[in-house]
Formats: sequence, structure tokens, C-alpha cells
Amino acid sequence: MAGTRICSIIGRKDAGKTTLAVALAAEFTRRGRRVMTIKHSAHPTAVDAEGTDSWRHFHEGKAERVILASPEERFIHERSRDDMDPVSLAKRYLEGADIVLVEGFKQAPLPKVEVWRKEIGRPPVVLDPGVDADLWIALIADDKSLQVPCRALYQQDTMWMQILVDLVWDGAKMITT
Repeated sequence: MAGTRICSIIGRKDAGKTTLAVALAAEFTRRGRRVMTIKHSAHPTAVDAEGTDSWRHFHEGKAERVILASPEERFIHERSRDDMDPVSLAKRYLEGADIVLVEGFKQAPLPKVEVWRKEIGRPPVVLDPGVDADLWIALIADDKSLQVPCRALYQQDTMWMQILVDLVWDGAKMITT
């Protein structure tokens, strides 16, 4: 995985993190990059249907790890504590990526892109006490009057996504195995 870049997409609840992560992934893919993502969830998720063979392997058989392999996709269902940071997860599971986009893990010491919308009603995370604003690659906002201690790009600007993709590529952390 030599030469893999990693960057975190963060923001308040319902700010548009997933929408931005998907748009960034699509643009990097369009540019010929191998993109892989990590989505952090605070709650357990269900990715397998109850009663299927793979579900039974995991839930009834109590297997530690199950890989569901099909002609065009694979899923890994694994029992583990949520104690791995995004860099460790990328090294373990995402070999060969040019860039890993991480949605969430806002406490991780990774370069960050924050998405913020005025209607959320709370200030951006970059303004929280004690945060290291130097980790912010950019804040994507819908309010040009917002004052932040990092680069800000506005959704009203015509080329903000193209600029952001270049900023993320240049500002993402390099990780190696």
C-alpha cells in the first residue's frame, strides 16, 4: 500500500458528510485514482439478511470473520471492538488504494475536510475549543460570512469541487505499510 493518501470528511450531524464523500470519491475515480472509503458508525450495522448462509455462519456459528464472496463484490463481516484508528483500518483492509476517504473519525489526527451548512444551527467543528485547525484542508460551507481559521470553499462558487479535489490530493496524509 505504499503511497496511499488518507483524509477524513467530517461535520455535524446532517451536514452532508456522506454526500461530500461520495462526490469526492466519484471525482477521484473519474480522474483515474483507486478510491477506497471507510465509514465510521456509532451504531452496529446490518449488511447481511437474517437467515442467509453467511448470516448463519456469523450469528449462529459465531465465526469471528466471514467473507461473503460473489462475482462482483465481497463483504467482510468481522467481530471486533471499535478500537482501530482509520490508518490501521486502511493498512489492514484497503491495500492498493491511491486515496482513502474516511467519513467520520473527527478526533483522529488526520487531515480534514469539514462540510458545514448554516441551517444545522451549530458552528463548524473547526471552531470547537481545543481543535487543531492546522489539520483542516478546507471547510466547505454555504455561508460566505462565516469566519474560520482555515481555507473555506463555498458551494456557491462554480469550481469549488475541482479545487477541493486538488487540495485533498495535495493535503492528504501519506501512509505506508
